[in-house]
Amino acid sequence: MAGISDRAFNAVCGRLASQLGVSLASARRRVEIRAAAEGIRDPAGKLALAESILAETIASGHDNQALFSSLLEAVGSDENFMVED
Repeated sequence: MAGISDRAFNAVCGRLASQLGVSLASARRRVEIRAAAEGIRDPAGKLALAESILAETIASGHDNQALFSSLLEAVGSDENFMVED
C-alpha cells in the first residue's frame, strides 16, 4: 500500500486518528481498506472518503479514546503483575 503524499489527505487522516484514538497509520489503513471495498482509486476520492469517515465518526458521538483508556487500566490483582524479573 503506497502512501499518498497529499497533505490534505494526511491532515484528515490525522484528525480521524485523533478522534478514534489510534495511530495515523491505522487511520490511513482504515480509509484504504474502505476505499478498496468501494472501488475508489483516485486521491481525490480517497480524500472525500476520509472526510466522510471522519464526519461519521464525529456524528456517532462515541468516545473511543475513553473506551481505549478504560481497557488499559489494571483490574484487581493485575495491578502488581510484573512482566519481567
